Amino acid sequence: MHPELKAHPAYFKKEIVQLADNVYQAFGFAASNVYMIIGDDGLIIVDTTETTAAATNILAEFRKITTLPVKTIILTHSHRDHVSGASVFAGDDAPEIITSDISSEDPLLEDTSHPRATKAMQARTKRQFGIGLSYPDEIIGIGVGPGDRPLQGMGAGMLPPTRLISAARTSITLAGVDLELVMAPGETPDHMVVWYPEKKVLISGDNFYRSFPNLYAIRGTAYREFDVWADTMDLLMEFAPEVLGPGHTKAVFGADAIRDVLTDYRDAIRHVVTETRAGMDAGLTIDQLAHSVKLPPELAEKPHLREYYGSVAYAVRAYFVGTMGWFDGNPTSLCTLSPQDEATRMIRLAGGAEALWAEIEAARSAGDHQWALQLIDRLIHADMDADRARAAKAAVLRDHAVGQINCPTRHYYIQSAKELEQQLDDGDS
Repeated sequence: MHPELKAHPAYFKKEIVQLADNVYQAFGFAASNVYMIIGDDGLIIVDTTETTAAATNILAEFRKITTLPVKTIILTHSHRDHVSGASVFAGDDAPEIITSDISSEDPLLEDTSHPRATKAMQARTKRQFGIGLSYPDEIIGIGVGPGDRPLQGMGAGMLPPTRLISAARTSITLAGVDLELVMAPGETPDHMVVWYPEKKVLISGDNFYRSFPNLYAIRGTAYREFDVWADTMDLLMEFAPEVLGPGHTKAVFGADAIRDVLTDYRDAIRHVVTETRAGMDAGLTIDQLAHSVKLPPELAEKPHLREYYGSVAYAVRAYFVGTMGWFDGNPTSLCTLSPQDEATRMIRLAGGAEALWAEIEAARSAGDHQWALQLIDRLIHADMDADRARAAKAAVLRDHAVGQINCPTRHYYIQSAKELEQQLDDGDS
């Protein structure tokens, strides 16, 4: 395991954090945070986490502070890890449920007459988040949340909104508390932040968290507007908050500290955009750019820009495809051979399967995991020694996972290895 990830269990220790005299953050109980604002005669809950089990645990902690009824639930955006415990917090109180009126980017949530590849999304989501991996050997954290968290009732507590917000900025009084709900697209187009001006508390949803931003999620996402997300950092700084409550990771205290992290976030996104665009204009391909674009050291080493959750290379690829489409500009890429045909020819060129196996073993011995995987895939595509190749791939994926700082990548490797091992076991039986 990457040494930086070993510190995550301590960082994500469960606690109820007081952000102001009447504002609390439930941290470390689930993948995402839940916020409670205590009003005159009731509670305002902001986001409700990913499972009914986690929501139940958080509500029990909140009930140690107050027994007031829940009057309102505000959802910053519609990702399932923020909306799936709503029924628990609602209970018998029948609260108002407020969301943006903008559609979600998540096809698993969207009610559409044009279905998408939801089975593929579900499989990839399981791999990205390491769902089903053992703690702490295989999963220790998800990058922006704890790995040791209850998963019972995942997605089970979603409730439909009772009020949709359409204005760019809406002043609203709830339980005697004056708030502003402000449209702030970033990770999703439906993002809405909650500004509590009296206390100078800003609840930002997933527009900021302690990691390089997840500009592309390997579970599969539509293009996330990079420039819009960077612009939103400027919007958040205009509030001059003294407390910043992110959708994941710990709250940030102090106006100067908040401005610093939001400035760094904005600058990191804009750097990726600027460098990728310049490379595209220079005729570089998507693969070349994914390997060459890096954050400058003064940003890359900041704790809030480490690649625990988002990845610079994945972001580069997403920006390229999102703005120019899949074609990388190289005419060779227009009509490539099928994977099977290309693999068969490459194996013949290498001198046959055994010659390829020799190179694979040399790569494994040298710790050159990526090269080993690419060679193994050619054997799988060509259906040569396929079972042996799948077994080798599973082993290399596990080895490759060890050095990953990016949690989604680590989980994807380990979960994919387990799937390959299960396929082999099923074939043997």
